Amino acid sequence: MGRLNPFSLQMQITQMFEQGQSFFATIKVQDWLKERNKNPADYDILFHQKPAPPGSKSVMVVEIELRRKDGQPVEPWLQEQANLHA
Repeated sequence: MGRLNPFSLQMQITQMFEQGQSFFATIKVQDWLKERNKNPADYDILFHQKPAPPGSKSVMVVEIELRRKDGQPVEPWLQEQANLHA
């Protein structure tokens, strides 16, 4: 069972980008995939920086895009969970 974290994956990745630690973001997403019994080697992980929604405390938000290397679609629930707002 993975550790309980009060912050969503997307929030953690956004913080990493804001702190100049984007190098570690891919590793964080790979660990997150492992916790969900997915093989990280099966996925390409892309990050898209976008302006944060109005009223947000952040200036930007980082959207996580998962792509399967075999060309099959990513399960919708997995993609949703990766970008879930806490």
